[in-house]
Amino acid sequence: MSTAGRMADFGPYVIITDPVLPCRRIAEVCVECGVGMLQLREKRLDDRAVLAAAAEITAVTRGTSTRFVMNDRADLALLSGADVLHLGQGDITLADARRVVGPDMAIGLSTHTLDQARSAIAQGADYIGFGPVWATPTKDVPDEVVGLELLKQVVCFSPVPVVAIGGIFPENLPEVLATGARSFSLVRYLMSTPDLDSRIRTLQEMARF
Repeated sequence: MSTAGRMADFGPYVIITDPVLPCRRIAEVCVECGVGMLQLREKRLDDRAVLAAAAEITAVTRGTSTRFVMNDRADLALLSGADVLHLGQGDITLADARRVVGPDMAIGLSTHTLDQARSAIAQGADYIGFGPVWATPTKDVPDEVVGLELLKQVVCFSPVPVVAIGGIFPENLPEVLATGARSFSLVRYLMSTPDLDSRIRTLQEMARF
């Protein structure tokens, strides 16, 4: 875990993937709504384009309560001045990432099984993603669906926030919240609309954030 201190649950975790709105506008809405975590996950962009998008976002989020999260790349997280680095199972290890970004940057880790979740916690992840709860097309190579029961188990044993992700919409979010999860990501629901403000506030009201 980083020296920045233990994280608390943060409600909606916004992930920028193929959005209809510009990155800067998404960042502005997230800051206005008090979103805790805003991740840039644009895997089809080259490194320069990612850094350009990150600059647009951090120009808005810096100094606010909205933490900017860089996906996958420790080097780009450092170069962009990100607050948080998020790693996948196929990325460099958390220990190696820590050597790149230093002791203060928070690091999250995606997990898809109970063993991976326990390992991420043991490695010192500041939070973990767990999913997909339901099937989702947002990844080119989707992971096996974990379901609500496994999500509940992870939430129960994890000392750090667990971000539920994968196939979540307002219609099934109450089922996710019933597991005890208080951090969650609805990628398609949030990225497919110009009315981002209203949708984020709807989610916050549902989860009472």
